[in-house]
Amino acid sequence: MSIQSPHAMLPQTTHDEASRQDFVKSMRQHVTGTMTPGNKAVWERSAKPSFARATGRAPQDRQEVRRAMLREPYHQMWSAMMRTTQELIWDSIGDTVERQLDDLIDRAKAPGRTGSLTLDPALSPPRYVTAVDIHCMPGNYTTDLIPDDVAAGALYDRGVYVYMMGGMGGHNQACGDMMLRYLHNRHPDFRPLRILDIGCAVGHSTLPYVDAYPGAEVHGVDVGAPMLRYAHARAEAMGKPAHFSQQNAEKTNFPDGFFDLVVSHIALHETSHKAVHAIMKESRRLLAPGGLALHLEVPPFTGKDPFDQYLTDWDTHYNAEPFIGTLHDLNLKSVLEGAGFRGPEMIMDLVPIAVETPDADLSGDYSHHVGGMMCIAGGTRL
Repeated sequence: MSIQSPHAMLPQTTHDEASRQDFVKSMRQHVTGTMTPGNKAVWERSAKPSFARATGRAPQDRQEVRRAMLREPYHQMWSAMMRTTQELIWDSIGDTVERQLDDLIDRAKAPGRTGSLTLDPALSPPRYVTAVDIHCMPGNYTTDLIPDDVAAGALYDRGVYVYMMGGMGGHNQACGDMMLRYLHNRHPDFRPLRILDIGCAVGHSTLPYVDAYPGAEVHGVDVGAPMLRYAHARAEAMGKPAHFSQQNAEKTNFPDGFFDLVVSHIALHETSHKAVHAIMKESRRLLAPGGLALHLEVPPFTGKDPFDQYLTDWDTHYNAEPFIGTLHDLNLKSVLEGAGFRGPEMIMDLVPIAVETPDADLSGDYSHHVGGMMCIAGGTRL
């Protein structure tokens, strides 16, 4: 089994806790890697013909596919296993965090040396964050169980590693790495002096920018206080200076044109229709002349048939991520235009998933890559 890269804030596991978490990771590997492809066979052999007999036509959208697949016993079993493994992730980690929470809080209180943490007790997190436990994570990102709590951050740090089966790298940094590779390839001479990571959570994707641009002032904003306390302590423990503040990315307190680079990493799908428009407008307001705004997201449904769209959309209905499907359906070019970006200031591009091959050639046409994330970009350098 792969092992998550240690740092002073990472919850320490006992032998039994580590074994249980490794079991959940292996179970998830089996369900996603071995069982998931079986849905296609069930669709072609059973659900699709049944739909055609009942309606006299092929399904027109992913919603019709979902309703047809819900009747299939194999799909019911697979879906139940997917949900069960998701809940087991948090169950297997929760005891580890709870057992040493007091010590984690004490560690997080240690004086900062290079970065900073600014919390806003008056901030009311938006309903799209508080209405559901996103990813089924108990308490979501904003719940304080006790004063100075860091439980949500500790749970998320270990949980992402188990959820992604180690595939995001030892420090769960793959999204930041992917964006930086793309940025270095497309704009090799770009040297931002101030960088903002929107929806930074515990800083997994924030800290790679500290390494990539030495001397740059790196900021991360999020609405969850326990996430930010952990993010700041984690950054300090890793010796990486970053400034974390509790703010709603729809409207921050930074001045106009304050940042050369504004980024987010698979955060937009956890917001709302109204919030996406507001965040893009805020990104535009914050950009300095010659700046870039890059938002990494799961690609839209364009080019996928209704079955593949549905399979991608499973998390919308069953993993407490209700905005995923709606975001996929949005005309993102129109969203950028509404935010004030124009013509050459806008781009939609594919960022290849190539995190395990540092020397991979990421130049030229990205369409041949099997996997990728969509980069929604705006800025005066484009």
